[in-house]
Amino acid sequence: MTFSFAHNNFNVRDLSRSLDFYRKALGLAEVRRKEAADGSFQLAFLSDGYTPHQLELTWLRDWDRDYNLGDNEFHLAFTVDDMDAARALHREMGCICYENETMGIYFISDPDGYWIEIVPAK
Repeated sequence: MTFSFAHNNFNVRDLSRSLDFYRKALGLAEVRRKEAADGSFQLAFLSDGYTPHQLELTWLRDWDRDYNLGDNEFHLAFTVDDMDAARALHREMGCICYENETMGIYFISDPDGYWIEIVPAK
């Protein structure tokens, strides 16, 4: 029996805003969408175009408050081939929320407060 990663899910308040953020900040593109017949939810699946792993963004029509992210100790991580250019883009976007210069990494925060780790490619 073999298991492999399929996707991670983040629930979002504004699907359009989140799609714009992930496209601009990380180059992710929507590859498929599922919508409830009654309009109660939409699922948008994003891909980096290189790996099979996807990010599922879930929008719930009747959700009326920010999501409780607890201590926000969970996160996604992305490698990048040009750390300086990535950091410059994310500084321009104003989404860097934490930098660890000793480890050579930093985190960005999406519109709903989820953290994404940016790691230099080896």
